[in-house]
This record gives sequence, C-alpha cells and structure tokens, in this order.
Amino acid sequence: MTSIAKEFRVTNGKNFSLKDYKTDYTADYNKEGAAETLKGLIAEISDLQEKLYAEKRWSVLAIFQAMDAAGKDSAIAHTMSGINPQGCQVYSFKQPSTEEYEHDFLWRHYKALPERGRFGIHNRSHYENVLVTKVHPEYILNENLPDITDTKDISDDFWKDRYKSICHFENHLHRNGTVIIKFFLHLSKDEQLKRFMKRLDDPSKNWKFAEGDLAERERWKDYMQAYEDAITHTATEHAPWYILPADKKWFTRIAISTILLETLKNLHLQFPKPAPEAETKFDALKAKLLREQ
Repeated sequence: MTSIAKEFRVTNGKNFSLKDYKTDYTADYNKEGAAETLKGLIAEISDLQEKLYAEKRWSVLAIFQAMDAAGKDSAIAHTMSGINPQGCQVYSFKQPSTEEYEHDFLWRHYKALPERGRFGIHNRSHYENVLVTKVHPEYILNENLPDITDTKDISDDFWKDRYKSICHFENHLHRNGTVIIKFFLHLSKDEQLKRFMKRLDDPSKNWKFAEGDLAERERWKDYMQAYEDAITHTATEHAPWYILPADKKWFTRIAISTILLETLKNLHLQFPKPAPEAETKFDALKAKLLREQ
C-alpha cells in the first residue's frame, strides 16, 4: 500500500478515535495540481478495471459513509468517471421500504452486491443500521423484531450482535471474492456549516438541502460517537475502513482514487488466457478473415 493509503487505513478498532484524524489534511498534495493528479489515477484505474471485468474472479465493493454535505456524491462521480459503466453499479440507499423492513437488515444490501468482475458502489450502506438507528433507536421498532417492542428493549448487547452480524457478512463476502473498501469521509462541523450555507445561497443547489438536515446536525456528537463505535467494532484486515479528510474535496478524491488503484494493483489482475486448443483455431479464423480482405 502507498503511504497515503496507510495513513488512513484502519484494520483494528482497538484504541480507535476519530479525534486522531484531521478533516483538513492534504498530505504533500496541492490544489493546483490536483486535477492532473486525479486524471492520471483515473486512467490507471480504468486500465485495471478492464482486467477486473475480463477476469471475472473478483468483485470490488466500495462503501461510502459520511455526514450530510461531506461530498459523497461528487466524490463518486469524479473518482469513477473513467470506469466503464458496464462494469460498475451504484446504489444509493434511502429509508427501507415496507418489504425491506419485513426481512433482516442485511437483506436489501445483499441483493445489491456486485457480480464478479464488477465494481459496486454503495452510497450509504448496511452501516446505516448501526449509525442512523443508533442515533434514532426508534427506527429499530420498524423492524418488528422479537422481544423489542420499545426502545428500552434495545441493549448494548443488541448493538454488539449487530456489529457481529456485519463482520460475519463482510467476512463471508471476502471469502467469496468480494474486495471490500469502506470510506468514511471525515468532515468538520464548521465545513458542513459552510456547505449548508452555499446550498441555501445558490438556487441551483437548494434542492440538496432539507430542513431535516439541521435537526441531524444538532445530533453531531451522537453521530460522531456512532461512527466511532461502528469503526471500532468492524475494522478488519479483509474489510478495512479508510478515514479520509473531507474538508478539501479535491484531496478527498485523490485519496479515494489512490486507494482504489492500490487495491486493484494488489489483486494482480490479468486478462484471461485462451486454452491451447483455442489458439490453434485463432490461426484458422485469422486466415479466413484475411481471405475476405
């Protein structure tokens, strides 16, 4: 892994604290050269993505989690701009439907997993079930779970079991060829305020703002604790978290692309080689095409 990836990579939640990660860090990069740097990274990712698609041995699941206005949508749009759409699928998870509430909390996420050879981008993910629900435990009641009829029934053991379910789910995916990358776009509360103001001041961005965003902002400390708890309990070698500074969007995009590129390189992807008998047929087919010329 390159140093930029190592700086942000968390594989063991012991002693993890969000306070140890700056939100405005930019390493040795500068904004002036950011566009060119990103362009080069995207080109390399595109080349490797073609091999991923052709080999069909691995799939890549990139999970994006963040507070409102952290730049998830734009980060996905910029870093995935060089990916062949045939080899990529993006899911943005909203509030569960009635049907989804009738199944276990991982059901709808399992259905959205990428096939081998493809990128899967989850804009929000199964982690919402230990983030939003932890800040708003009343949402758990919609799941109609046995022995939980009131928020008072939701104990610490309930959350520990849910973290375990997530870890088992991700471990199962890993064993079956899905490479999991989990990004937390770490935004400061001050920067969120600036971005909210821009959304309100710019008519073309008004649609991005919802009154409920302010109510969630008031629970900032609760959300930070929920993220810290989730990362602490679910950071593993095979499903690492990357805590990325999000105050500078241009750097966040470089960091995401660098990590994606290094992850693909570590898979040692190759174009499939034809069987020996197929190669002999190629000579005959080539000769036939030459005769047509």
